[in-house]
Amino acid sequence: MEEDLSPEDRAFRDEVRAFLDEKFDAELRAQTERQAGVFAENSVARLWHKALHSKGWAAPGWPKEYGGPGWTARQREIFSMECARVGTPALPSMGITLCGPVIMRYGTQEQKDYFLPRMLSGEHVWAQGYSEPQSGSDLSSLQTRAMRDGDHYVVNGSKIWTTNAHNADWIFMLVRTSTEGKQQAGISFLVSPMNAPGITIRPIISTSGEHELNQLFFDNLRIPVANRMGEENAGWTVAKYLLEFERGGGSLGVGLRVGMEKVRGMARQEPGGDGEALIQDPAFRRKTAQLEIDMMTADWTDLRLSSAAGVGESVGGTAASIKKLLASHKSQDIAELAVDVLGAYATPDQRRGLGAYPQESAIGPAYALTPMTRHINNRASTVYGGSSEVQHNILARLLGL
Repeated sequence: MEEDLSPEDRAFRDEVRAFLDEKFDAELRAQTERQAGVFAENSVARLWHKALHSKGWAAPGWPKEYGGPGWTARQREIFSMECARVGTPALPSMGITLCGPVIMRYGTQEQKDYFLPRMLSGEHVWAQGYSEPQSGSDLSSLQTRAMRDGDHYVVNGSKIWTTNAHNADWIFMLVRTSTEGKQQAGISFLVSPMNAPGITIRPIISTSGEHELNQLFFDNLRIPVANRMGEENAGWTVAKYLLEFERGGGSLGVGLRVGMEKVRGMARQEPGGDGEALIQDPAFRRKTAQLEIDMMTADWTDLRLSSAAGVGESVGGTAASIKKLLASHKSQDIAELAVDVLGAYATPDQRRGLGAYPQESAIGPAYALTPMTRHINNRASTVYGGSSEVQHNILARLLGL
């Protein structure tokens, strides 16, 4: 990619690097290095979002008319690459990346004027209410009911695995507004403030120790009809559009390559079976070579998507599903390899040393702090956002297999 950059793109890359050098300071870098979850914890995420917003870069894919930078596909790729290179905090994607495009396409002008600027500034942090205790991969079987009562819906039911709900200001959700016809035909897409009466949050602590997930309970939650996106009973169409951004968004190849380089860095310092550095071990080199081949596939998938996928443009079901499969399985492979490289250093419980304000120091070298926790946390990546089995079914159907 470096050789292909035009003079304008090189100037843009240098501007991004200068911004990162200034705003991603030593303290924020140290806090970010101790993050092991899918997204950075709330204090770190809000701080970084504020820095990006001050530059006008909080929503890289948004068009200018909604407050985005209006970047080209190449500029978005450069920005993602430079952020991945230095390891900036992973911001929650439920607002900017997922719900934002939905509002742009399906929202009324009033909804756009209210929600998008607050999403962009970071005033509103969002959560996603899709999965339910009995409706995960088979999302269309959801049972959370929304009964019409004048100008409101009265919502009762439960959502589970709700990432970042305990820090969110708003939630978008799928609810059942009709039981007639096919399952998909009776679903609507609603949004609600998280502090509305009738919402109870129950924390779910992951095996890896993070509080990222929650179960939500709705007890006669009243949501104005004006907070519906799209038509009543047409929420499945909205949901499918949103999932293209969940499964096809972000820069896949760059993140995987940065992860691999970190593994190689550890392997240069950890001993192999013959006393030399593990990086020289033939079995280790075979594993890294295969992952390199896989990442070339990821790079080409990235290019296919980024060349056409500005916000509000469909990335296509096949490409999004392929990218989701690559992202989840290859990130798991890299996380597992990192644990293998650490050997004995992977065994201590390091959870109290994680986070922006750790309670204990790292055991062993600094690079041994996060890999095991990330490995455990990452086991869920082949389930959330549409399980691998679901993605294979989508591909089989779309390709006529």
